[in-house]
Amino acid sequence: MPVVRAYRRTRIAPTPSGFLHLGNVASFVLTAGLARRYGASILLRIDDMDRDRVRPEYVRDIFDTLRFLGIPWDEGPADAADFEREYSQLHRMDRYQTSLEALEAAEVVFACTCSRSALSRLVAEDPHPCTCFHASMPLSAPGAGWRVLTQTDTPIHMRDISGERISCDLPSAMRHVMVRKKDGYPSYQLTSVVDDIHFGVDLVVRGADLFDSTLAQLHLSGLLADNDFSGTAFFHHPLLLGSGGEKLSKSDGATSVRFMRESGAKPVDLFRMVAASFAIEAEPETWEELFTLLVPNLGSDGWRIPGD
Repeated sequence: MPVVRAYRRTRIAPTPSGFLHLGNVASFVLTAGLARRYGASILLRIDDMDRDRVRPEYVRDIFDTLRFLGIPWDEGPADAADFEREYSQLHRMDRYQTSLEALEAAEVVFACTCSRSALSRLVAEDPHPCTCFHASMPLSAPGAGWRVLTQTDTPIHMRDISGERISCDLPSAMRHVMVRKKDGYPSYQLTSVVDDIHFGVDLVVRGADLFDSTLAQLHLSGLLADNDFSGTAFFHHPLLLGSGGEKLSKSDGATSVRFMRESGAKPVDLFRMVAASFAIEAEPETWEELFTLLVPNLGSDGWRIPGD
């Protein structure tokens, strides 16, 4: 029987850019269940740095959804007002700025004016489509973001939930990851790793779609001084997909938890919908029961949870 490790802290870290959906429910259940299994405290950390998309009703929806489902958290804001007053990422801007200044001092960032859409079109043809580094623009150039200069092919070492080290190559799309956006705000990749270091998170549970982001953040942490982020364990769970095989997106419509809740759905209805979406025939009554059903069905070879 494998030895089950212990972890100090994990986090539920939604982004208030839309109303939550069943995929978020599945992720919350897995995070809470793994936290209890491994003895970790659960931090509620809301990532609200995308200021163009954040809306107060989306923040409130996070608390409404967690309480509706009965999914607990041990640390972090008690409600939306407490979040805005004490826990918004805007209150940690000094930490992000210090990290950006450290990257600038180490001369590992360069100015970039490429648009995200242009890069996404080019990356299929050229693994290194951004050529802004060769333009030698000043970091203060108008309309420029900051990207990390990545000139190494050294594999990234990541720990899975069992503690095993896995070596992966940094994906081409993440080689020059953005750390400061054109609007001057720090990027998701920077704030996520700085927050995890700040709060002492040593277990990260996230969707498989963020696997490449994990590698980028591990690389980025290696450029920041005095942190042990490389020792963090990661569990990347399969995504709950729509009827056409597409990734679910946050919505104001019928796929949102908010819509289903206001239409009379009970928590048990959502738990059973998640189970059915993963082709599980059993009908869970609680989030704890859903967790025990999800774990043996993750089926991701090297990402199975020890003991299942």
